[in-house]
Amino acid sequence: MQSAARNRQLPELLAPAGDWECAKAAVENGADAIYFGLEKFNARMRANNFTVGDLPKLMEFLHRRGVKGYVTFNTLVFENELTDATEYLRSIIAAGVDAAIVQDIGICRLIRELSPDFPIHGSTQMTVTSAAGVEFARELGCNLVVLARECSIKEIEKIQSSFKGSVSSVQSGAPADMTLNTEHLPLPLEVFVHGALCVAYSGQCLTSESLGGRSANRGECAQACRMPYELVSDGQTVPLGDKRYLLSPQDLSGLEVLPELVRAGVASLKIEGRLKSPEYVANITRVYRQALDQIGHRDAVTPSKINKTSEPLSLCGKPEKYDLEMAFSRGLFTGWFGGIDNQKLVHARFGKKRGVFLGEVTRVAEDKVALKLVSALKPGDGVVFDAGTPDQDEEGGRVYQVTPRGTETWLGFGHGDVNFRRIQVGDKLWKTNDPELDKRLRQSFEGDKIRFQRPLQLEVHGLVGKPFTLIARDDDGHVAKLDSAVALVAAEKQPLSTERLREQLGRLGGTPFKLGELKNNLSGDVMLPVSELNRLRRDIVAELEKQRAAPKRWTLNRHRVAEPPRESNPATAEFPHLRGESELIVLVRNLAQLDAALQCGIHTIYCEFEDPKKYREAVTTFHTAFSCKVPGSPGSALPAIFVAPPRIFKSGEEWTLEQVRSCNADGYLVRNYEHLKFFAKDRRVGDFSLNVANHLTADYFKNRFSLERVTASYDLNVQQLDALLTGTPPAWFEITIHQHM
Repeated sequence: MQSAARNRQLPELLAPAGDWECAKAAVENGADAIYFGLEKFNARMRANNFTVGDLPKLMEFLHRRGVKGYVTFNTLVFENELTDATEYLRSIIAAGVDAAIVQDIGICRLIRELSPDFPIHGSTQMTVTSAAGVEFARELGCNLVVLARECSIKEIEKIQSSFKGSVSSVQSGAPADMTLNTEHLPLPLEVFVHGALCVAYSGQCLTSESLGGRSANRGECAQACRMPYELVSDGQTVPLGDKRYLLSPQDLSGLEVLPELVRAGVASLKIEGRLKSPEYVANITRVYRQALDQIGHRDAVTPSKINKTSEPLSLCGKPEKYDLEMAFSRGLFTGWFGGIDNQKLVHARFGKKRGVFLGEVTRVAEDKVALKLVSALKPGDGVVFDAGTPDQDEEGGRVYQVTPRGTETWLGFGHGDVNFRRIQVGDKLWKTNDPELDKRLRQSFEGDKIRFQRPLQLEVHGLVGKPFTLIARDDDGHVAKLDSAVALVAAEKQPLSTERLREQLGRLGGTPFKLGELKNNLSGDVMLPVSELNRLRRDIVAELEKQRAAPKRWTLNRHRVAEPPRESNPATAEFPHLRGESELIVLVRNLAQLDAALQCGIHTIYCEFEDPKKYREAVTTFHTAFSCKVPGSPGSALPAIFVAPPRIFKSGEEWTLEQVRSCNADGYLVRNYEHLKFFAKDRRVGDFSLNVANHLTADYFKNRFSLERVTASYDLNVQQLDALLTGTPPAWFEITIHQHM
């Protein structure tokens, strides 16, 4: 497969790889980078995954092909796992991996202690939804941020534009001979462009943990959102018919909004699917590679200059839509890119792969069915009959005969493959498998043949009596220079014209390269033996491959990582977890619960109301009950009422925080990065949504942002919580002892 030269300003195309075959499928179909997990600490523990021992060979393969490799380290890491995590990270950095994708705040800090220059990509599990989150990640040491999937294109543009003023001021104030200080620049942004969507914000879902003890923050999600549910309203069960999959979003497909994402300045487009097959990886990667190249060909400018008024690109025609649906589809939708549209996001009919819709059954005979086909079907394709009960066994199989009769098409199946008594008129039919497509996809990556090539820029110099000089550059900045072993001579018949040079030097079959731009700087009509041109071509390609395959050398500090902070108090030596008297804090969700808590003598109360307008009344009620004239100060024994802003903040919602602050509470629950910034001058306690699972994270939130306390993650069991409290001052923490997750 050949790819046309593409603008380097286009976003990186990042593909998933659950194993070696998936990695090859991504590379041969045009991925600029892949992401993959190891045996531990990644959010897809059900994938085959690679091992630490695979890293040197894998990174050499990727780099030879001009592809980057990112390790997913995107789970919470518990206190008793930090030693193992440190050794894992040392191996990852030493192997020359291009970056680690990280969720845990403490792991970001740990990486920076191990290496000042190893790239960190903030995972979508960090729940970054605003400019404050991007700035938080930059200060933490991240080099790129994967935004939450729930961000629309308009919100992405707002995040980008929020940094323009600071960037221009830095640029205008810098002396002409000074390099721009990148500490003041926004981080590159990455977004998911295709694949499965979660019904909950990444990093904030506790459904699987609550129902089955399998944490999504630990790569063990049980996919509770893909199950059927009942709907109960005011005590009455609501009839749902065939729409019982109330929490199962359709799959994301951003193909039709790709030009808008490029215009928004997104740096990387991520395809979900480390649990998917290599055919899936090949299919989706190829479709998006071709679409990006089409954008690059038309515009050939930086994203900010792409013509918004030009004719729309046909990126999602019938062939592309068919390929995407056959790869894996619960239905395809643009997700949140266009804003919130819940009815389109969740159709609620099923939560598993369907494929391409073929039509509805119009007639059922003894051994065949008829329907009006709305998509192509051929013998050998696999189908499934959809009666609206996907949680039960469904009829389906391979189609043997496809016979058009008038406006209908009759389908025949193998003997005994389908129980026609279970099929009803009106049942929907889906194509779930296309063997011919699968064969073509496998042919795109099977074996050792190089199919996808990247541009090689060549430059030649020389004159009569001097060597022929060949300079080669790849898109990653590698440069090689070679001189001919014999001098150039005057040409009598066939001089080395640009056309002849392109023909001879462009013979790059079997290499990772194809000829891009060729600059001919030869003086006069000169010639060189063809055998020497061929040698130069082979040797310069070998030199570039050698340079590309060399492992990246990141700085790796050998000193030990700092020990967790400890408190020394001889009076509590017998009970190391006890630091003074513990306090019971009650969180209430309405005014009636507030009154009940006050009657029980609770002195510290947290409010989390659905309507923040009622916070003012709650604060007044509380202060009246205790005759508080002055709100409690940090560390004081005075009664105090804290209120909670909404757990998620999106660009443009500053008014919600202003509304919360207007109640004049004694303090505020900090639940995201925007709250850290907005309530910086107020009393603050870190809520469970900050995902504090180890002392490195606790220390960062507690001391970097001067929080009074932080809440331990709900993902911790009693042994893990004990390890955290043993390794960190217990007075830093609040522990939730009762709550419906």
